[in-house]
Amino acid sequence: MVRCSCVLFRKYGNFIDNLRVFVKGGSGGMGYPRLGGEGGKGGDVWLVAEKKMTLKQLKDKYPQKRFVAGGGANSRVSALKGSKGKDYDIPVPVGISVIDENGKVMGELNKEKDRILVAEGGLGGTLFTNFLPLKGQKRVIHLDLKLIADVGLVGFPNAGKSSLLSQVSHAKPVIADYAFTTLKPELGKIIYNDFKQVDISGFQLSSQTQYRTAFETIILLTKELELYKEELQTKPALLAVNKMDLPDAPNKFQELMNQLQNPKDFLHLLAKNMIPERTMEFQHIIPVSAITGEGIEELKNCIRKSLDEQANQENDAYHKKQLLNLRISDIVSYSEPSSHHASTGS
Repeated sequence: MVRCSCVLFRKYGNFIDNLRVFVKGGSGGMGYPRLGGEGGKGGDVWLVAEKKMTLKQLKDKYPQKRFVAGGGANSRVSALKGSKGKDYDIPVPVGISVIDENGKVMGELNKEKDRILVAEGGLGGTLFTNFLPLKGQKRVIHLDLKLIADVGLVGFPNAGKSSLLSQVSHAKPVIADYAFTTLKPELGKIIYNDFKQVDISGFQLSSQTQYRTAFETIILLTKELELYKEELQTKPALLAVNKMDLPDAPNKFQELMNQLQNPKDFLHLLAKNMIPERTMEFQHIIPVSAITGEGIEELKNCIRKSLDEQANQENDAYHKKQLLNLRISDIVSYSEPSSHHASTGS
């Protein structure tokens, strides 16, 4: 019971990846019936992506989470056409998906200065509306932050992901000896000697856990990835075998290496519905201990090496594609008929 009370009242950090806000466009201005004047349109509410903004900062700065644009000016003798109401620009982080109350994606902001209109202002009063203004659009929207990291830690609860994250990066996640200590994604950053920075994110999969060997864990994690998104299995993968400080860990690690060399010989240990279509291939297998620090530097070096190799492959593929496009454009230009008519004499 004491352990449960700790779970209920523990503060799990300041990271926010989803925020619900109310937005409302400004109302239009009144028309001027006697002179046929038109009221000004109400202001619009926009989301604007800013590089250093976070959802936590947005919530702290606007605790009411309510954003209303300015109303349009009324028509008057000195200004028959009322001026437009002031727009409301809401600063949000880069990498936001905007979702309405019905679950429909309204748009995304993927780079700095991207803008999305989320609530339009009402029209001003005119002859067609009997000079009465219209109210602005109002809605409740969800700002969903897409977590983008260079590396993701995949593992079941209590595998030591948070401990490992705290060792390889500057992150300070909550660490305890019970499952689901980490309730929200934790982001860390590795800074190398050449000032290269790598973002690393920890997340977990199914909690349906029983005691299992390291080999069984790897196979089940692979199955989880396959069920979640098969594309993940094609990405470069490293295997960090944690808790090497435990008794008999070297012998168990050697047993795991033998099993990984011939995985098909050991798949009978699992139920058929738990076996993935394809087994994961690892670029590097590194024994580590998040407690003693064993293997941490080697793991960081392997992460950097893998990312650099992937970047080089992507650059080569991009350059080949550009070269192919140039060759195609040259072939097309040579094959086009001449614009001048040839003249022949008898």
